[in-house]
Amino acid sequence: MPDGFADAPPPPGQSDQVTLRLRLIGAMDAWGLASERVLPRVRKTRGILAVLALSAGRPVLRSRLTGLFWSTRDREQARASLRQSLHELGHALSPCGPVLVTTRETAALAPDRLWVDATEVLRLGATEPAALDVIEGTLLADLDGLDPAFDLWLAEERRRFRARARTHAEGHYSAHDPPEARAVAARRIVQIDPTHEPGWLALMQALGDLGDRAAALAAYEQARAELALAGTQPAPELEACAQRLRMELRTLGHAGAAAPSSHPPSQRPAVRGARIGVAPLKLLGSGAGEHLSIALADEITTALSRFRWLAVVSSASLARLDDPTDTVAARRDLGLDLMLAGSVQAAASPATGAPQVRVALSLLDLRAESEVVWAQRFDRNATDIFALQDEVASEVVARVDPEILLIEARRAESRAPAPASAYEMLLKAIPAIYRLDRVPFMEAGVLLAAAIAREPDYAAPHAWYAYWHVFLVGQGWADNPQEAMETAGELAARAVALDPADARGLTIAGHVQAYLHRRHDQAIALHDRALTVNPNLPMAWVFSGAAHGYAGRHAEAIRRIERYRRLSPMDPHAFLFETGLMTPHILQGEPAEAVRIGEAVIAMQPRLTAAWKPYATALALLGREQEAREAGRRLLAIEPGFTIAGFLATTPYVRPEDLATLAVGLERAGLPRG
Repeated sequence: MPDGFADAPPPPGQSDQVTLRLRLIGAMDAWGLASERVLPRVRKTRGILAVLALSAGRPVLRSRLTGLFWSTRDREQARASLRQSLHELGHALSPCGPVLVTTRETAALAPDRLWVDATEVLRLGATEPAALDVIEGTLLADLDGLDPAFDLWLAEERRRFRARARTHAEGHYSAHDPPEARAVAARRIVQIDPTHEPGWLALMQALGDLGDRAAALAAYEQARAELALAGTQPAPELEACAQRLRMELRTLGHAGAAAPSSHPPSQRPAVRGARIGVAPLKLLGSGAGEHLSIALADEITTALSRFRWLAVVSSASLARLDDPTDTVAARRDLGLDLMLAGSVQAAASPATGAPQVRVALSLLDLRAESEVVWAQRFDRNATDIFALQDEVASEVVARVDPEILLIEARRAESRAPAPASAYEMLLKAIPAIYRLDRVPFMEAGVLLAAAIAREPDYAAPHAWYAYWHVFLVGQGWADNPQEAMETAGELAARAVALDPADARGLTIAGHVQAYLHRRHDQAIALHDRALTVNPNLPMAWVFSGAAHGYAGRHAEAIRRIERYRRLSPMDPHAFLFETGLMTPHILQGEPAEAVRIGEAVIAMQPRLTAAWKPYATALALLGREQEAREAGRRLLAIEPGFTIAGFLATTPYVRPEDLATLAVGLERAGLPRG
């Protein structure tokens, strides 16, 4: 019997009277019978609750608890502290009924009233492999550092938990299963144990058997990274498998294989965007003129046409249909994938009598039985009808562009593992870039390279692959940062040469010039050109602002970046755009505003290193050094090689006073000088 548990048999099995539910995988949490939160406030009390929960129903000796949580205190002090913690625990758990059972020598949780996610996952995982998919977080991820003795206990519990989970996962893997099933089972194994080389090898082989060699090589890169963190190198079997996959991918690329048609690629039209039309808006009430309905639809159509990846059908084509809002006819006769439809209603303001217009719009996916995939209402003053048309059209297209991109990406994800076109490869790659989960991120890079090999004259994959390299360097994931920076520059220049009228390609090229190469004047010229081509592209406003900030024009940086909020306030990539505001606010002497923004950004995307750096800096400059040091630790967990010297040598900010401010904040946050 494990040391520290009282010599008593486990109580009877769990009944239907569960009154306490505990989450131990990831950050700890606790709920009572009525879903009220009952997690204790003090971290050591939470630790005691965790120890009792993992004791498998056996009472735990008080001496064991004092040894775990007060190992440096004398015996009487430790026992007094334990009494206080058990009192607090009993108070916190009081809504759960008599779940905490204490005696003079022991403490326990009544197992018939207790549900624990870690225990339940292992129980179900023995027969239902999908249960193991929830093991993404670390056991008790927020309880490190309570006491040296507890840290040792926690490390062992984590090891035991993952070992048992991996054993269950391995039991569901069979080399005789189809490759789809093998890939799922193998991915589950390496999710549980990222250093398990047989699991990585099985995953690579299964993905290769599926024909998705790009994903197999991305799995190898992730395996190599995980093993490096553990201080080891890939086994010869992994290296040999990766080498074989590279040779196969090169052979397929040179041969032009994977084309599902017998026709030469030059004879097949490349599908490079969703096909969308804007129906004339319906008139509601008697105050709106017909000219506004038609003019607004035309204005939106014109604005949409500035997004090069969309194929836009003119409003006039839709107007020629018997019913311009007939989605079946629009799909059949015009080949539309998506339709924007809606209404216009005019009225006088009840308060002032001034003319007002309400525009209601919906985006319909005609490939999914005209499902409404986006909808929004715009209320505007109608004293200047031309300004109204321009303003509404600008905001509509800025908001639907990222929505359509997400819709198309989901459709691409649902297709076969090996996409047939460069466009489909691009769609599969873009969401993975923004997720910043290293395995899918590396897969995205391989997909973009394959898209370029498939269609070398297609500008968009070149631009997005350049953008991918920006994240590769920014996240600290590049094996050779200088080579990655040079590659990004070459790709961005090629994208602009292939399509000099693509605003997104232009602004990505500008961002590469500013962020990676510190060529701020060239970058600003590219951004200005992008905004001339498409003034409704939020990304261009953000990257343009960032370039001004790098050069020291912080007020202008904030003004430009904030423009995206008006255009697309609920943008799916807001976490990245908001990050651009943090450092300009710091350098304008507003660290509190940077902290406010940083808290929101990190809640949206905690894996973005570009957010943790200014967040830690701003906290430190505000004197909140304990929080700053915690932010610094989070940064180092994502980018272990980060140093202040390395940051100052590569940051795009160039003014000496700006660099000095950032250095002071990072140093106070406890980050290594280098």
